[in-house]
Amino acid sequence: MTLRINDQAPDFTANTTHGQISFHEWLGDGWGILFSHPKDFTPVCTTELGYVAKLKPEFEKRNCKVIGLSIDSVDDHSAWSKDIEETQGHAVNFPMIGDTDLSVAKLYNMFPADESGTSEGRTAMTNATVRTVYVVGPDKNIKLMMTYPMTTGRNFDEILRVIDSMQLTAAHKVATPVNWKQGDDVIIVPAVSDEQAKEKYPDGWNTVKPYLRLVKQP
Repeated sequence: MTLRINDQAPDFTANTTHGQISFHEWLGDGWGILFSHPKDFTPVCTTELGYVAKLKPEFEKRNCKVIGLSIDSVDDHSAWSKDIEETQGHAVNFPMIGDTDLSVAKLYNMFPADESGTSEGRTAMTNATVRTVYVVGPDKNIKLMMTYPMTTGRNFDEILRVIDSMQLTAAHKVATPVNWKQGDDVIIVPAVSDEQAKEKYPDGWNTVKPYLRLVKQP
């Protein structure tokens, strides 16, 4: 099954560096990020995990948990964590899933469902598709998917920005324009009539076009 935006995020039980978890239960009633890595002890991912550990307080402010995934073992994750802390200055402070049988990677379409074998003998290149970010909402539906090449480090500041946008737009009938950041004007969605908008925004808004109405961020 191909996963799309607004599909239910597949549930699973897995061993992690923080013990066994059931994904939906672990998420609770908040937001979540599942992000995957082709292989432990790889350079780009080492920088990413260190930066995500640094950003953990920012995710917590947004009621958002973070969990990593690699098809290597939990023991390998624990050993890699020491390198990450040494080189990046931040200890990994979120769980890492050990997916040695590839089951979670298959469940999330990072491998074909009929992919055979285990993590044994696999390299970063054979796992290149295991490099995706999923953002899951409180309803357990997938809100965002981003897949990166192995040679390009992911921009987690951008992922924070997107979470800010999604949380804002979930609470108000607005959308965010290009390059939006906290405090910028937002767009009143077309489903809100001018009459309805007058009730919500008595101070008015800027009508660029009838379908493009900008207003201060609620």
